[in-house]
Amino acid sequence: MAFTRATGKHRRPSRMQRSTARAAGVAALTTTGVIGTLAGPALAAEPEAEQTGLLPVVTIGDSVAEQIDAQAAAQKQAAEEALAEQRAEEAAVKRAEARAEAAREARERAAREAERKRLNTFVAPIAGSYVSTAYQASSALWSSGSHTGVDFHAASGTLVQAVGMGTVVEAGWGGAYGNQVVIRMHDGTYTQYGHLSSIAVAVGQSVVPGQQIGLSGATGNVTGPHLHFEARTSPEYGSDIDPVAYLRSHGVNI
Repeated sequence: MAFTRATGKHRRPSRMQRSTARAAGVAALTTTGVIGTLAGPALAAEPEAEQTGLLPVVTIGDSVAEQIDAQAAAQKQAAEEALAEQRAEEAAVKRAEARAEAAREARERAAREAERKRLNTFVAPIAGSYVSTAYQASSALWSSGSHTGVDFHAASGTLVQAVGMGTVVEAGWGGAYGNQVVIRMHDGTYTQYGHLSSIAVAVGQSVVPGQQIGLSGATGNVTGPHLHFEARTSPEYGSDIDPVAYLRSHGVNI
């Protein structure tokens, strides 16, 4: 038996017809440009904001403005106070550093003054004594015909002291001088101490004013105990200078 397709207006379109119609409709919409403007109902109903190129202006009440101004003023004041505190701290540090530097300089000046005073302090070779034989006194007792130093009155065993700061360059037997000590002074001059009964220092030793270097005696070429003292420009015999003038020039009262 043969089947025929129904005809009439109530006939349902075939799948191929529906697809063809849909494709044709899309093509038509594309051609007219309508498809590019289609949107959902909610979005289509939303009017687009007008672009004026101006920024929106927000209006606030006076109380809010006052609060903002007060906050800004407080922040400014806090910043100024912090800056002032920082500057005060920096100034305090600088003052402390200045005081420390001044104190350091004062200590250095005091140390220099103490050193200068120490270097320039001189004493008599025997405390409380006096000159019994003058410088350059003439006598056949001395090989040069005159006294190359001065004699200080002293009983045997009297303490003999360095007249100033220096370094011992000779300490031992000195021929006619008996037991002797020769000291190179800090200013480059030399002092000699002769006829000692004993010696209390050694070569190379540093001495200070008033330090014991030996005891007086009668060793060497003498007629009795005393201290023979010389001031020299070198450690050698014959370079003598006036010992009394030398001591006085350094503040020793003789």
